[in-house]
Amino acid sequence: MNTLTALPLSLQTIALLVASNVFMTLAWYGHLKNLATAPWYVAALVSWGIALAEYLLQVPANRIGYQQAGFSVGQLKIMQEVITLAVFVPFAVFYLKEPLKLDYLWAALCMVGAVYFIFRSA
Repeated sequence: MNTLTALPLSLQTIALLVASNVFMTLAWYGHLKNLATAPWYVAALVSWGIALAEYLLQVPANRIGYQQAGFSVGQLKIMQEVITLAVFVPFAVFYLKEPLKLDYLWAALCMVGAVYFIFRSA
């Protein structure tokens, strides 16, 4: 038995979403640093290749979450957005050397509200 399947289905979903978001963030924004001088189409092709890894994790995450763990589509989407911000902020600050802004905190607080509303009737 591998480590991922030993986890409860809800945690499998979250782990796969986190992993997919790392690839997604790298695909969407990594070229700004790594391929800054490359033609846009080279950056697009490299990003597409990275995004394939993201999809190979995202699709099973949503299928497990929806079909087996009992999450609604709305719950999966809000989880995705929260995880996206949690992955994006450290990536932007530490990898792309963007300044840490208070606006990230405000955005996160808005997402806490979204999580509350989407999960409150669960």
